[in-house]
Amino acid sequence: MSYFYSSIVQNFLIAFGVVIGASLFSGLGALITDNPPLKVMTDVAGSIKIWAIAASLGGTFSSFAMIEKGLFEGEIRTLIKQMFFILISLTGANVGYEFIKLLQRCGNIWGN
Repeated sequence: MSYFYSSIVQNFLIAFGVVIGASLFSGLGALITDNPPLKVMTDVAGSIKIWAIAASLGGTFSSFAMIEKGLFEGEIRTLIKQMFFILISLTGANVGYEFIKLLQRCGNIWGN
């Protein structure tokens, strides 16, 4: 059971880290190219969420194989675990996105 909990934490943090990392580095690129960094960071964070989910799951094909196994071979427990992993990854990506939006709101407050 500890494998399950460690996988949950890893999936969340990988999805969170992909969104945060991509946003921060896109903001750095925006600074270099003289674009508004907070806007670029928010745009990238919104568009990369689905890729963060796929990265945290280790690729989408293994997830689909597990879902198929759960549906067609009657392994409901496997299906529920995989759906939970997807939900946790989605949560991690959305928390990362909201964190970047929070940075943008703080930047707007501090900039005024």
